[in-house]
Amino acid sequence: MLTIADFEAAAEVVYRRLAPTPQMAWPLLEAAVGAPVWVKHENHLMTGAFKARGGLVYVDRLLRERPQVRGVVSATRGNHGQSIAHAVRGTGLGCAIVVPHGNSVEKNAAMRAFGAELVEHGRDFDEARERAVAIAAERGWEMVPSFHRDLVAGVGTYAVELLRAVPDLDRVYVPIGLGSGICGLIAARDALGLKTEIVGVVSENAVCYRLSFEAGRPVSTNTATTFADGMAVRVPSPEAFAIIKAGAADIVTVSDAAVAEAMRLLYATTHNIAEGAGAAALAALMADRDRLEGRRTAVILSGGNVDRPWYRTVLDGGTPLPG
Repeated sequence: MLTIADFEAAAEVVYRRLAPTPQMAWPLLEAAVGAPVWVKHENHLMTGAFKARGGLVYVDRLLRERPQVRGVVSATRGNHGQSIAHAVRGTGLGCAIVVPHGNSVEKNAAMRAFGAELVEHGRDFDEARERAVAIAAERGWEMVPSFHRDLVAGVGTYAVELLRAVPDLDRVYVPIGLGSGICGLIAARDALGLKTEIVGVVSENAVCYRLSFEAGRPVSTNTATTFADGMAVRVPSPEAFAIIKAGAADIVTVSDAAVAEAMRLLYATTHNIAEGAGAAALAALMADRDRLEGRRTAVILSGGNVDRPWYRTVLDGGTPLPG
């Protein structure tokens, strides 16, 4: 597991390009929840999501230890791909990012703007990942996984910021995609010697980590169809699951309708834009609010990269339909 020294070394890399994000306690949100709640605003990063931290740490080590590498390839639904494209920009490395067909138009545009070659392939993240592996082999470039120790160290710097700023939190809710965000939070909690409960949140339409948590072993699913695309994963990472199994208090599910309602609530109470995965933690907290009296909680607003048509649907009171 990662130590405070590991996180501080990662933070030195992250803070060369990015500033720490705030954790805010919004009065209107506290009134809606009925208990003190902090929001960790990873939507304020340059790429609009927490993943930017991990990409910087991964690429920093790549440049120092593997200078023979000429390019990188990865698969994404958007935020991980932005993080890698942002990190390699200006380094001279090639960058190809594979996304599934029908991926977020605006996330795709952002990856291209950071300089990535965008390849569309497959019906979901897992099929896009298979193509990314093939492209890496064809070109002799490095395949950047979506879960890796350097990525966890980088994104975990958000957790150190939050837990040092508010060390007496009873519970933190965090969305799960492939797992770097929750694993960074678990590792930071443990490195700081805190007892904060960590609750992972998945879509009820993308439940591989929930099923895995219940079974005590990695369990894949056949589909993962949700407009909260940051959580649309069918195949769990065994490495991530081992950390989650050991360190999470629970894994809970939320519906797309609850996620849309949480997006509206965040806008109404904080005037922040959240993408589906970014609002999932608040959706889970709202489902638990009757049990939170007297407890101090936080939610990770992991990203705000939502396409305008979907966000318009949300603000109009609806729930976007993926596909």
